[in-house]
Amino acid sequence: MMGEVVIQDVSDTALWVAVYRANETKRADALFHDPLADRLVGERGRYIESKMSRSHYVSWSTVLKTHIIDNYCHELIDRGVDTVVNLGAGLDTRPYRLDLPSSLRWIEVDYPQIIRLKEQKLGSEKPKCHLERMEMDLTNVQSRRNFFRRVNGEAKKIAVLTEGVICYLTEAQVASLAKDLRGENNFRFWIADYFSPRIALYLLINKEETKNAPYQFCPEDWFGFFAGVGWKAADIRYLGEESVRVGRRVPMLWWVKVVRLFVRKKVDGGALRTSAYVLLEPNSNACDLARRA
Repeated sequence: MMGEVVIQDVSDTALWVAVYRANETKRADALFHDPLADRLVGERGRYIESKMSRSHYVSWSTVLKTHIIDNYCHELIDRGVDTVVNLGAGLDTRPYRLDLPSSLRWIEVDYPQIIRLKEQKLGSEKPKCHLERMEMDLTNVQSRRNFFRRVNGEAKKIAVLTEGVICYLTEAQVASLAKDLRGENNFRFWIADYFSPRIALYLLINKEETKNAPYQFCPEDWFGFFAGVGWKAADIRYLGEESVRVGRRVPMLWWVKVVRLFVRKKVDGGALRTSAYVLLEPNSNACDLARRA
């Protein structure tokens, strides 16, 4: 029996993961609080979440990703970042919920329907910093380059965030984006999601529910790929390792737990390093070897 096509396009994934941020906020031991998430997801977001498989894993990973990126944002601001460019911002609400300096400039870029939804739902809320929003399809190369060039001329130290974005692009599209960012001298940091080859191959399986928003980015050597387009990994934060540190271990099926009792020494290290967020910095020599997982 064929499953239902739940995700109509990539924009629906923003509604999907926002549900998990809303759910986390209600926990007594929440790793973060996003009080605006519930307002943004609406009935459509809850419906999507109820129909999706792998919900326990996606919920876990969404919470850990949010926690890791929050920490990166604070650290980069302490290092002098004056502008954050959030490409494919989705329903992220960091400009409202994080303790940010009022002088910080935060620019959200996404499809028109996402930008309009946020402006409608959050119009009465006041962000902690200077917030701008821009409607743009990131695959529109000329619009993207014009935007990067303008922002580069207006800022001194820029951090780029692509949370759950590059996985939906092809390798050629990611390479083009990386080169455009590398071509502007004030784009100093890039926070990007990483999947190991084995987990990426699993994500590439075309499930009926997400066939309208398939994962596409699966280079054989993730770190080598980015080194080749001008970016090196300055820091890597693996979701599995962070989950152990904060007491939020990855949810597993019962039979996986049984298997681990017998092969724990062989799988624990690798299992904790299947996905991560990586802090990239410009590579002075694109041929330099990047840090490996």
